[in-house]
Amino acid sequence: MPDTSGLPEELVRQSTYRRNGLAVFGEIDLCRSALLILNMQNAWLAPGAPFRVGGAVSTDQLVARINAFATFVRAGGGQVAWIRTAVGQRGTPEYWSTYYDNFVEPVKSAAAVAALTPGNELHKLYADADVQPADWVLDKYRFNAFAPVSLDLDSKLRGKGIDTVIVTGTATNICCETTIRDAMTRDFRTFMPHDLVAAPTEDGHIAGLRNVMQAFADVRGSHDLTYAGGLKY
Repeated sequence: MPDTSGLPEELVRQSTYRRNGLAVFGEIDLCRSALLILNMQNAWLAPGAPFRVGGAVSTDQLVARINAFATFVRAGGGQVAWIRTAVGQRGTPEYWSTYYDNFVEPVKSAAAVAALTPGNELHKLYADADVQPADWVLDKYRFNAFAPVSLDLDSKLRGKGIDTVIVTGTATNICCETTIRDAMTRDFRTFMPHDLVAAPTEDGHIAGLRNVMQAFADVRGSHDLTYAGGLKY
């Protein structure tokens, strides 16, 4: 029985009316899977962080759950990738002028750009993130980790024979949603464990899940997915 804990009944009903239940795909072949962990950086997780995670899950809970799931993926032969958001120098492709110069007011934009510039303490991965030597640590310069700006994630994954991606991290309705949508249109098998993603607000989190569940990813609880992968954690 799929794990729907933490998911409103109406959300499940609205999102799965064209199929029978939450599950979309069968068993997870971890040897052909990559766990994409988005934005587990000080800018989102450190005390007083400018993009602080909120909603129903605490920072410590989210990081602990993701660490445990990453251990499960590694044990099954899968690839773990910690993907940081970064900002490059103004005038380069790595500087996203459309977003930073229009969607964020100047004072806040300057603070965000500074925080996400490589070398800044806030750009670094959170100290409690369990990064292992075989993990990838990559930078993305747009919400979408598949955006072709300094990172060809598609080729990198396919070069390892990966056909399945599991997207976790923050924010549910921004970076996680845009990444999972693109992954699905590229014909990857897509999963988004609902208890391994978070947003600054609970309504933003639920909105992201609603958008993704209907047509872009298999959205279940992480414990349910570990059973689908043949392991428990």
